Amino acid sequence: MRRKTIDDLPEAALRGRTVTVRLDLNVPVSDDGQVQDDTRITAVLPTLRRLREAGARLVLLSHFGRPKGAPDPRYSLAPVSERLSALLGAPVRFLPHWKGPDVTEAVGALSDGELLLLENTRF
Repeated sequence: MRRKTIDDLPEAALRGRTVTVRLDLNVPVSDDGQVQDDTRITAVLPTLRRLREAGARLVLLSHFGRPKGAPDPRYSLAPVSERLSALLGAPVRFLPHWKGPDVTEAVGALSDGELLLLENTRF
């Protein structure tokens, strides 16, 4: 049996749908907040482009580092969001947390093809 991929889904099945994508965006970031190696970010671009072009509303989740359960600015995904946006050539909205009513509101406000990256799931 052949494994199905994103490319097997018809565009009509994705348009207007909210799709949660768990990514590995655990990349090295310098002390001044610059992504040092974007290999893992570039690896996800084809999937994100396919979903955007199909009109999906994307909610992106990732962990980053080992912050021991408490928010730590050194492990924020904000710089990763900026780099992802630059590589994708499209805005990536960043929310500085990953749970709560404003997350629900932000997800509900997404338009077709928009991306929302939530903060480090290890916070």
